[in-house]
Amino acid sequence: MKKVILAAVSVSLGATALVGCGGEKSDEAFDGKSPDTIAAEAVKATRDATSVRIVGKAQQPGGNEIGIDFHVDDQDRCAGTMTGQGAKAEVLQVGQSAYVRGDEKFWQNTLKGKPGTEEVVKQVQGKWVASDPAQSGTEGMCDKQAALAMLDSDKSERKGMKKGETTEVDGKPALILEKKRENGEKITMYVATEGEPYVLKAVSEGGEAPSETVLSDYNKKVEAEKPAADDVVDLEKINA
Repeated sequence: MKKVILAAVSVSLGATALVGCGGEKSDEAFDGKSPDTIAAEAVKATRDATSVRIVGKAQQPGGNEIGIDFHVDDQDRCAGTMTGQGAKAEVLQVGQSAYVRGDEKFWQNTLKGKPGTEEVVKQVQGKWVASDPAQSGTEGMCDKQAALAMLDSDKSERKGMKKGETTEVDGKPALILEKKRENGEKITMYVATEGEPYVLKAVSEGGEAPSETVLSDYNKKVEAEKPAADDVVDLEKINA
């Protein structure tokens, strides 16, 4: 399917989660380590995990909201959903095999303007569409290290942060790290204070594409299996 899906699902990561109230003083967590040290250790621990679930929502310029919910590991297994522009699609990757099962709106958006779109949309309803992972448009989400690269792509963004109070993210205690950029954008990172210092949540406010990202299910098995052959179609053969 070449890169037709890539244009349809390239998204910024983000998510929404309920966050509890603070209370504990920040200097009681991490034994007095500096915010920069905590942030660096959090990014390393997060990227070193064998698997992670990434749930996100982000507001794109123009008002379109996109969302993802992916569980991905370092063994090329991935399962999740993505939403945007009134559409929804499920995604699976097992090794070098990737599959997308979208609703009618998803395929209409994806194939818009291409010959025979309506007929193709009918034929893919309820089916998994097979694709090369490198061409499916999901490589930034179903590749664990690529999906987490945003945490480490610009190390300067996690330097100069300040400690806030401790709080909870989905019932897990976390330390708040905050930073305000010159352009008015505020970056907030929530770092687990118990066990490994995983990033539990990351928030961007005040920028062009405000977003929230919640990370959970660290090191848990990703439930991803190839769909039955009868449920799989090849989009290129349909278009042939």
